[in-house]
Amino acid sequence: MSGTVEEPRAVAARVAVEQERTIRRAVTAATIGNVAEWYDFGIYSYLAAIALDRVFFPDAGAWAPVFTLGTFAAAFLVRPLGGFLLGPLGDRIGRTKVLAATVLLMAGATVLLGLVPGYGSIGIAAPLLVLVIRMLQGFSAGGEYTGALTLVAEYAPDRRRGFFGSWLEFGTLIGYTLGAGSCAILVAVLPQDRLVSWGWRLPFLLALPIGLTGIYLRMKLEETPAFRQLMQRSPAMATMALRRAFRILVTKHRTQALIGGGLVVAWNVTNYVLTNYVPTYLTGTLAQHGESGTGETLSTTMQVGVMLAMLTVILFVGRLSDRIGRKPILFTGSSCLVVLGLPSVWLLRHGVPGQLLGLAIMGFTLLCFAAVTPSTLPALFPTFLRYGSLAIIFNVFVSAFAGTAPTVIGVAVTASGNLDWPGYYLIGAGVIGLVSTALLKESAGRPLTGAAPLTSSADLPPPPLSAGGIPLEHPVSEEDR
Repeated sequence: MSGTVEEPRAVAARVAVEQERTIRRAVTAATIGNVAEWYDFGIYSYLAAIALDRVFFPDAGAWAPVFTLGTFAAAFLVRPLGGFLLGPLGDRIGRTKVLAATVLLMAGATVLLGLVPGYGSIGIAAPLLVLVIRMLQGFSAGGEYTGALTLVAEYAPDRRRGFFGSWLEFGTLIGYTLGAGSCAILVAVLPQDRLVSWGWRLPFLLALPIGLTGIYLRMKLEETPAFRQLMQRSPAMATMALRRAFRILVTKHRTQALIGGGLVVAWNVTNYVLTNYVPTYLTGTLAQHGESGTGETLSTTMQVGVMLAMLTVILFVGRLSDRIGRKPILFTGSSCLVVLGLPSVWLLRHGVPGQLLGLAIMGFTLLCFAAVTPSTLPALFPTFLRYGSLAIIFNVFVSAFAGTAPTVIGVAVTASGNLDWPGYYLIGAGVIGLVSTALLKESAGRPLTGAAPLTSSADLPPPPLSAGGIPLEHPVSEEDR
C-alpha cells in the first residue's frame, strides 16, 4: 500500500453532489407517504377501544378489547412476508417504484376497511374480513417504512443525515396525530350510538386523498444517488437472487442484523405500548381493575398533546445527532426505559396529572429513538442489500417482539390482574436497547457503506470570482500563472 497522501482534489472528485432542491423533494415525498401510511395504520388502534370492539366483537365481553387488539396484531404476522418480497424487490428495480406501490396498497386497504359491514349485519364474516384487510395493510407496511428509511438515507448528505432522517418520523407522528385527532373529533361531536353505527368509518375513508398525494409525489422522484451509483458500477446486481442476498445477509452481516434488530425492538416496543396499548389501558383496563381510568375523549386528547410536543422537538434532536453522534441519544432513550419504564406506568394510575406525566415520559423516551434510528439503521448495510436487509430485519423483529406487545400485555394483564405488565415490557426493551447501542459503530457524518461520500449543492463553497465579479469555473492556480 502506498504511503502517499491523496491530493484534496482527487478526494473531492469522488464526492457525489446532489441538488438541495432534489434532496428536499425526496424527503418531502417520503415524509408525506409516511403520513399516509401511518395515518392508515394508526387509526385502527385509536378506534379499537372507542368503537371497533363493539362493532366487530359485541358479544366478547371483557375480552372484546383483547380480540380487537389481536386483529391489530394480525397485520404483523404478514409484515415479514411483505419485507421478504418487497425489500429485495426494491434492491432490484429501485426504491421509488416499490414505495409508490406500498402507499397505493395501504390506502386501498384502509378504504376497504371503512366499508366492512359490522358483526350485526354479516356475523362472523365481519371480523374475518377485517382480519384479511389488516393483513393486506401489514404486507404493505412490510415494504413501506424500511423503503422510506432507505430513500431518505440515500438522498441525505452525510453530515445532515440525522436531520433529514428525523423528518421521516416527523411524518409518522403527523400520521398518528391526524388519526388520533380525527378520532377525538368524532368522539366529541357524535353520540355513542352514531359513532358505533357509522361514524367510525369516516377516518378510514379519509385515507384515500392522503394516499393519492403520497403516490403522486413518489412517482415523480428519480432513484437515489446510491442506487444510481450501484447500477452504474454493477448492473448485474439487479438480477441477484433472493436466496443469495439472504445468504450474504446472514453470513456476512449477521452482527449488524442483530444490532439493528435490537434497536428496532427497543424503539418499537416503546412506540406500540404508547400508541396502541395505552389508549386501551386508560379507557378500559384500569376501570375493569378498579383503578382510576379516564374517558375516551380525554385519553385521545392527551395522546395528541404528547405527539404534538414530540413534533416540536424531533427535528432538533435529529440535527443534534449530526453534531454529537447517534449513540449518546440512543443510550439516553434506552436508559430511560430501564429506569423510568415502570414508574411511567404507575403514574397512569394516578389521575389526569399522573397520566400526563406518564405519557410525557414515554413520549420523551420514544423521541430519543424516533429522531435517531431512521438515520442509524440504513448505515448498517451496503447499498446492494440495504432495502432488503432493513425490510427483513425490521419486520421480523417488529412482528415478533413489538407489534405483538399490545396483545401480549393485554392478555397478561387480563389473565393475571397485574397492571404493571406494560412497565415490565418497557424495561426489557430498554435492556435490549442498551446492549445494541453499546455494540453499535457510530455512523454520524460518515458515508453509507457502498456509496460515495454525498454532499448537497447547498453545502458547497461558493465559486471564486474574477476581478470583474464573474464566477470562475476553473480557477487558475498559482503554479499555472
